Amino acid sequence: MPSILFVCLGNICRSPTAEAVFRYKVEQSGLDKEMDIRIDSAGTSAAHHGEGPDKRSILAGQGRGYSFEGQQSRPVRQQDFHDFDYVLAMDSRNLQNLRRIKPAEAQTQPQLFLNFAETLSVKDVPDPYYGGAKGFDHVLDLIEAASDGLIDHLRAKT
Repeated sequence: MPSILFVCLGNICRSPTAEAVFRYKVEQSGLDKEMDIRIDSAGTSAAHHGEGPDKRSILAGQGRGYSFEGQQSRPVRQQDFHDFDYVLAMDSRNLQNLRRIKPAEAQTQPQLFLNFAETLSVKDVPDPYYGGAKGFDHVLDLIEAASDGLIDHLRAKT
């Protein structure tokens, strides 16, 4: 059973969006019928612990058919590096934070989520928190591309 953890700073914009998009795409692709997949999201900061996703993320995502139901912000835990096969950072800053959090003995190596979007020239999903609605749509575009690539990657491994 592959397990994927999406990670941004506060776990209220990018990583919950990635969780919602990836869940939807796994279901639409039929991958959920081929394998049991565990999907979650977290933040490298606990500043929003217990909060739901940003309303602007929800609004943008729902406009494309994604559900954020039941999501609640939580911080990354060291145990996550033992519990998840993929710990996927939304940007380089959070990748650095994850490398500091990761226990030395853990096998899972954090990596950038956009590494799975081979057609994109960017590697960081920008934080839309301080921008306008277009930023949330751009985040969705990037996450959709990386989600498709991750699904292809998981299929190729079976």
